Amino acid sequence: MKSFHVTASVLAFAAASALPAMARDQIQITGSSTVLPYATIVAEAFGENFDFPSPVVEGGGSGAGRKKLCEGVGTTTVDIANSSSRIAQSDIDLCAANGVAEIMEVRFGYDGIVFASDVNGPEFALNPADLFNAVAETVAKDGALAANPHRQWAEFNADLPAQDILVLSPGTKHGTREVYDQKVIIEGCKATGAFDLHLAAAEGADEKEKAGNAEKACMKLRTDGRNVDIDGDYTETLARLDTNKNAIGVFGLSFYQNNTDKLRVATMGGVVPSAETVASGEYPVSRPLYFYVKKAHLGVIPGLKEYVEFFVSDDMAGPDGPLAEYGLVSDPELAATQAAVAAETPMGPLN
Repeated sequence: MKSFHVTASVLAFAAASALPAMARDQIQITGSSTVLPYATIVAEAFGENFDFPSPVVEGGGSGAGRKKLCEGVGTTTVDIANSSSRIAQSDIDLCAANGVAEIMEVRFGYDGIVFASDVNGPEFALNPADLFNAVAETVAKDGALAANPHRQWAEFNADLPAQDILVLSPGTKHGTREVYDQKVIIEGCKATGAFDLHLAAAEGADEKEKAGNAEKACMKLRTDGRNVDIDGDYTETLARLDTNKNAIGVFGLSFYQNNTDKLRVATMGGVVPSAETVASGEYPVSRPLYFYVKKAHLGVIPGLKEYVEFFVSDDMAGPDGPLAEYGLVSDPELAATQAAVAAETPMGPLN
């Protein structure tokens, strides 16, 4: 296997917000702030090891990146959208409407979603019910739905600190919000009995529609200052936490692992988040990471196919590569992704 040169400066690039803007003979990449450090590491190594310039990598969010990808085909449009959540049907429809007929979906690894507080603060052993009781707009109280009255964690779980509630949640435009809603808020809503109460009150033409409306009700978060939506990247969440030591922030596992001098991580369901517990499925709050490639640009934009193959190579995305060193949980099915990339296989309909 070819050995690629990966210097310490490559890892240092992960902290940068973007590579410098360059000419259009370079690959243009935008999207997820979670994927940004990984893409930046790959882009720098790509420029060092291939006869192509380093791609231009920018952030801006998963949803915004996918929308840019779907603006159309041509050199004035981006080539790749990084995403910490899977593409939506609405994105695919937008792509189709703008002439982007084929998209390659590339899953390159996994990341855990962790809950962390000030490194010098108390320890938290959380479960989805705790987070729901802390941040939901409406909770179950004495067998009925009620506006969330909770001020401290210990009010609903005596094993938690008697500390004022302040949760820094990912904003609705953040790629982390989807997994946060699905695997924490809705699960907590069900565990506390609030989902059944919402379902009993839900409107809808059938049971499926009623269940969907009940989930939407579960996902409404309180707006009284004890939950704060953060639309920026994890550095903004960390900055907010630095100014209020009572806060608990929602971070990606890799970001936490690179800031252990500032953050103390909570367990979730009794499991400590780590690359091992995420890879095994033991840690309950994890998500796959993707990037989406405009197939029409392969063979047109110099180096695009080579970059995609390089990104998912064992040397970069494998368990011993620099992305794993930064915090990526390597995909056990990476070989299948490599084969799909080599064949330029476009994604099929969403499951």
